Amino acid sequence: MRLLMLGGTQFAGRAVVESALARGWEVTVFHRGRHEPPAGAVSLLGDRTAPEGLAALTGGRWDVVVDTWASDPVAVRDAARLLAGRAGHYVYVSSRSVYAWPPAAGLAEDGPLVDASPDATGVPYAEAKRGGELAALDAFGEERVLLGRAGLIIGPWENVGRLPWWLNRIARGGPVLAPGPRDLALQYIDVRDMAEWLLDAALARLSGPYNLVSPSGHTTMGELLDACVRVTGSDAELRWTDPEAVLGAGIEPWSQLPVWLPRGELYDAVHAGDVSRALAAGLRCRPVAETVADTWAWLRGLGGAAPQRPDRPWPGLTPEQEAKALGL
Repeated sequence: MRLLMLGGTQFAGRAVVESALARGWEVTVFHRGRHEPPAGAVSLLGDRTAPEGLAALTGGRWDVVVDTWASDPVAVRDAARLLAGRAGHYVYVSSRSVYAWPPAAGLAEDGPLVDASPDATGVPYAEAKRGGELAALDAFGEERVLLGRAGLIIGPWENVGRLPWWLNRIARGGPVLAPGPRDLALQYIDVRDMAEWLLDAALARLSGPYNLVSPSGHTTMGELLDACVRVTGSDAELRWTDPEAVLGAGIEPWSQLPVWLPRGELYDAVHAGDVSRALAAGLRCRPVAETVADTWAWLRGLGGAAPQRPDRPWPGLTPEQEAKALGL
């Protein structure tokens, strides 16, 4: 198989490239040159947001294209149009954010979607991802486009900072604000499991949308943080705190306490989606303990400092905010 990866030097794209190389596929990575792709991949340089930025893609043929673009849909539109006659299948890593708000618990792929355009620029994330979907469909047609609507993605190479923040915080030890309840069901996907499924699905020529996360309750908040304590070997004391008390302290879920959301509309949108279609198509999710251990090993190899996306704020509480919330 010949794979063209648009991006492919960080997190989700990198996981796809590494998985494809491990299968013996021929991999070409189109990127801006800011980071090196995994060894073994052919590198093509270009900036898809610049005039003539796709020039490096004017030749060549591929069996499958994987695209993780998350900004202006016009970038997906232009790339997909250029490649439609020279690539077999287009895999677009989208998001469950494309569903109209508020998405109900148990929402499947046929739920209502946000209004969007493939020609848009400067639009919010949800409209950008839906616009990217439409751009791929317009260029390749429904039978040749796979839409992987991911949710919370964690694992090695994470450049958003959610699991790395928890690991580093717990590694420091001492009393840790743990937002309850312990048995709060979580829904996420290890980036490597996502990559493997995307490539399997591309090989099988699957098409259409798939909610691409673990079943809700694949792990819990308690299991996640307990795993962080075990792998770091710290003396951290998890102080479980009711959601009302956390919110009453002025702490923002998700941004200041990554992964965690109190039950409600936002929780249903992130942690309670229907993933039966992806499971029926072969999605397998590794245990959370493995994801946490591998992410910690990767972090330690970097000295604890994870790479950071410049377009997103780093999550987490400051030590002062945490101490105040714990009454220390």
